[in-house]
Amino acid sequence: MTALAHERPETMSETVTEVDSGSTPAVERDEVLWQAWKAMELPEGYRAEIIEGAIEVSPTGRLSHAQVVNRLRDALVPVLADSEYAAYNDTNVVRGRKTWIPDVLVAPRNLEPHGDEEGVGVRASAVGLIIEVVSPGHECRRRDRARKRREYARAEIPVYVIVDDYDNQGTVTVLTEPRPEKADWVGVHRVSYGTEVTIAEGPAKGFTITEAITGPRRA
Repeated sequence: MTALAHERPETMSETVTEVDSGSTPAVERDEVLWQAWKAMELPEGYRAEIIEGAIEVSPTGRLSHAQVVNRLRDALVPVLADSEYAAYNDTNVVRGRKTWIPDVLVAPRNLEPHGDEEGVGVRASAVGLIIEVVSPGHECRRRDRARKRREYARAEIPVYVIVDDYDNQGTVTVLTEPRPEKADWVGVHRVSYGTEVTIAEGPAKGFTITEAITGPRRA
């Protein structure tokens, strides 16, 4: 998540808050993190997620990130126009006592029946597609490529797309057929920027990610 490039200088570094997993039962740990996450008051321009037993605080992106996200969402609109689904961003996706804020997601147009029990966000079970745009920095790359990849597989998100400006000269990876017990995916389709890739299943079936969205291959 966050910016593709030219990300603003961070006035607050990325923060990870963990609960000691060795001495705290998993259910209790998850509840502690959940309550702490709900009580957080962040400076403008930051977001917090619960990822693999930790609260992660990171800066949102500025202009370049907003442009990519808007291109993705705008391109999804005609694909979803005649369906019961819509494209969203800055929306909490909730599974149990975990929550994520994807760059773009596809979920029912009427979210109310699909909200979690506390009205915090949309349940992961209602989400048909998630797209993350990888940010600069080792931890940001690891979050989208590894930690969120595992979390979204565990949540059985049908399709996870990674737009990665920092993989070689830029790549788009489409992950399908999640295997929650392995926290991974069976279907992995990775192409370089400049090569079109089309979503072949789910509510966003037919949605094509093109160079007009990602930009050209990096030098």
